[in-house]
Amino acid sequence: MSFNPSRNAVYFNELGRGHLPEHLSVTVLDVGDGFLASTLAVHAHHLAPNGFLHAASVIALADTSAGYGCLANLPEGMESFTTIEIKANFVSTITAGEARCDARAVHAGRTIQLWEARVIDAATRRLMATFACTQLLLPSRNRSARS
Repeated sequence: MSFNPSRNAVYFNELGRGHLPEHLSVTVLDVGDGFLASTLAVHAHHLAPNGFLHAASVIALADTSAGYGCLANLPEGMESFTTIEIKANFVSTITAGEARCDARAVHAGRTIQLWEARVIDAATRRLMATFACTQLLLPSRNRSARS
């Protein structure tokens, strides 16, 4: 893993403009060597018909955080990634306020990264969900198939 300091919070907040992260009000707070912290400001469009935070909103926050963390920590020769597996466990919810996600790399290999994330209620610090994903790293396009 090789942290790229130019891929900071400002970089990722700009990257998300016009895409799902901006639409969902995801804001990156901090990025570093093997971690990324973010928030999601909860609005009515994040809620399920039952009035609670939709599971997909929580997964989008966690997956965005792990994905951005992966992009900030790609090894040399890798350009991007694709998520090949996710797992989430939900233990509580919120109906308003802000959810916070702290994502960390638990394995940073040459072709695979594993990330775990915890989503909490930012106000009470109560755990809302745990998340894990596997990222398949994609080589730079100008790299030959044999290098």
